[in-house]
Parts: sequence; structure tokens; C-alpha cells
Amino acid sequence: MGPVSSQKMRTGEIDIDAPLVRRLVARRFPAWARLPVTRLRSSGTENAMFRLGPELVVRLPRHPGAVADVTHERDWLPRLGPGLPVAAPEPVGAGEPDGDFPWPWSVYRWLDGANPVAGAVRRPERLAAELGEFVAALRRTPAADAPRGYRGGPLPGQDGETRDALARLAGRVDTARATARWESALAAPAHTGPPAWAHGDLSPGNVLVTAEGRLSAVIDFGCAGVGDPAVDLIVAWNLLPASARGVFRDAVRADDAEWARGRGWALSIALVQLPYYWHTNPALAENARHTIGEVLAERA
Repeated sequence: MGPVSSQKMRTGEIDIDAPLVRRLVARRFPAWARLPVTRLRSSGTENAMFRLGPELVVRLPRHPGAVADVTHERDWLPRLGPGLPVAAPEPVGAGEPDGDFPWPWSVYRWLDGANPVAGAVRRPERLAAELGEFVAALRRTPAADAPRGYRGGPLPGQDGETRDALARLAGRVDTARATARWESALAAPAHTGPPAWAHGDLSPGNVLVTAEGRLSAVIDFGCAGVGDPAVDLIVAWNLLPASARGVFRDAVRADDAEWARGRGWALSIALVQLPYYWHTNPALAENARHTIGEVLAERA
């Protein structure tokens, strides 16, 4: 995992530290009151995470915009997790607002693993196949009554935000080539199949691997929902090297149109993240730069 950011990244973000978490746990879950609490190093932007003893982790929203994800995960992870080929977070405790903390929070089972590093993936073809199996399994989850994904809409809905980011990045990236690649993605045929489940934020920070580089878990389902599942192809560019992308594509059975939309999603997300997190989250900004470079390096 990356470093804990020393700066607030969003409006309304509040201070969360280990003493606060100890108080919250002691009041809500007295049986866990004596367990040690340690903040985890993470490049995440929505939640603060603290290890609670050897088997648990506490996850608390950092700002108002992340609060809805707490109940979203509590509702849907128990339904999604059993059908996945790797571990997903398992909620085991529901914390509630009190005088010290204004929002709901959760306790999960601890999941072993480390975040892979883009550009230094061990046995990338194997990881590509395992990520493809995860995406394919999630897509097979029944979509009836499922919520719309945070990024479940058509790709053109990102156009305004993406072009604003391109303007802000003038002189920092090759905006001419990035614009051309973005417009190519916008021209891809739209998703015409039924809505399907997608994780929505399949980035290195939400992937856990073993010491041998095997996929062990996928975390942070706050963006998960149904829509165009092409958004989950972003991992092909934000994590996997070009040599392994074909393996991943075969595993998810993406046609040319879906692949183009997925590449567009990867580019758009990275372009928007880069200026936003340039100073406040160096790890996320670095992955955004990496993703942009990978997309622009591909043949059109």
C-alpha cells in the first residue's frame, strides 16, 4: 500500500486517528476494546483504514461523499462475495454515528495481501487471467434489483469532466494525443447488452496479491453496481503491462467496442485524477501518469 496522505484531499474531510478509533470501538464493540489499533498505509481517498488486532480492520469514511458507500457495502458485499473466485471484504460489525464521529463506519475481516505495483507486476499473464476471472464472475452475478454503478453510465457522460482535465494538464501531458485517443473512445459503439455488475474502481490500490503475485482479494466495492461493465477493463492499463492485456481481454471476452470503451474509461479516470491529486496524493497521481502513458503508447 502507498503512504498515508499528509493533506486533506476533499472538501469536508475530517481528522481520524487511532485514539478516535479506539474510543469508537470500545463503545460500540466492547469485546474488541483491548485489541491494538494501527493506521494502515494507503493511497485511498474515500476511507481511513485501521487494523484492529490480527483479524479485523476498521474502515471509516473520510468525508461526506463517502458516507453512502458504507451502507452500500454492508448491503451488497454479503451477496456479491460468495460468487467471486477470490476474497472480498466481509463486514462483521456496523458502527454507528456518535458524539465523536458523525457517520456510520464498519469493521471487516482482515484480508492478507499487498497492492501490486504497476510496472513491476510478478508473472503478469497469470495475474491478468485471474483478474479476468474476477471480472467475468462479477458480471455473472444476477443484476435484478441491483443499484446503478457509480461509473455505470455511457462513456460520453464523462466528456465534460475529461476535457476540463485536459485543459488543466496542458504542458504536463501530451494533450493533443490524449484528446485524439479520448475522441476515438467516444466514437466506439455504445453498450447494447443488459446491465451487468462491475466493481467500478478496479485499480492497483483495490487489488491484493500474495507474495507470489497471485490475486488474493479485491477490496473497496463502494463504486460497484450495474451498467456498462466496460469500466472494469481499466485494470488493463492502470496495472497490467501491454504484454498481458490480451490474456485479460480473452478472459473477459471483450469485443472491439467494449475494449475501446474500457480504454476510454481508463484514460478519462486518469486524466481527471492527475490534476486533482497532483499534490495531495502522490501515489495516485503517479498511477494516473502511468495509465495515461500506457494508453498513449498503444497503437490506435
